[in-house]
Amino acid sequence: MPVIKPVFTATASAPVSTGGAVTTTVTPTVTRFFATITAAMIGATDTTIPAASFVDDADGTVTALPALTGSDFFNVYVNGVIQQQSLSTLTTASLVLATVDISVGVPVQLEINSFGDVTSTISTQPTISAPTITITS
Repeated sequence: MPVIKPVFTATASAPVSTGGAVTTTVTPTVTRFFATITAAMIGATDTTIPAASFVDDADGTVTALPALTGSDFFNVYVNGVIQQQSLSTLTTASLVLATVDISVGVPVQLEINSFGDVTSTISTQPTISAPTITITS
């Protein structure tokens, strides 16, 4: 004997959401460092600028460069021209430029942009209706 299966026809309304207020605050931090290329920085395959060679925006000495977090990024300017990100490597100890084709005395600017100070709050909870399901047969 074959299995008998019930057959239903139904319609459903889509759920509706209303309300809900989210406030997001983004406070970026930009830090700049400046250095001048010396002959000792230019190696056989790349140019390494030690952290101690940089000064900050207030002309203060630098002992270590900031460690980047997930939302941070950096820009490098050589002689005032922005460089491709893939041509440099940043650590807390140094900035390494993937070139030796650079002259002594050229200024280098390192700009670090941090978006770590982000907050979001829900001031009004959203209301989501349940769908209405109607079985017609």
